[in-house]
Amino acid sequence: MTLSFRQAAITGSTICFALATVWMGAPQFILWVWQINGSDSTLLVARRGAALFLGLAVMLWLTRKAESSPTRDAIAVGFSVSCAALAALGIYDFVAGYAGIGILAAVTIESMLALSFALVRHADRPISR
Repeated sequence: MTLSFRQAAITGSTICFALATVWMGAPQFILWVWQINGSDSTLLVARRGAALFLGLAVMLWLTRKAESSPTRDAIAVGFSVSCAALAALGIYDFVAGYAGIGILAAVTIESMLALSFALVRHADRPISR
């Protein structure tokens, strides 16, 4: 079975929507999982980041049926790069001692999303002969 852009977009949208919901409603939970002490400043930044996850969720949901195009490729590459950067930052924060082992769950999901969107960039393209 080959992963399609549609499947990746629906999965990415669902994960981003869940993250937006948790970061907006209960940011302390994720900070607890990551073993990070929350402050008013941390919670403020977390809630603002939630708005970005919400925007990504909507963007991916609305483009899930998009035909292969340069625009769809740009969305796939941009989301893949964002997820890869989040994963790299998560590894750095864990190794540097800024976050606990719980952040590795996020790193795993981010890495899988980055790889998925990198692989589906050319999915669903008609084969030219």
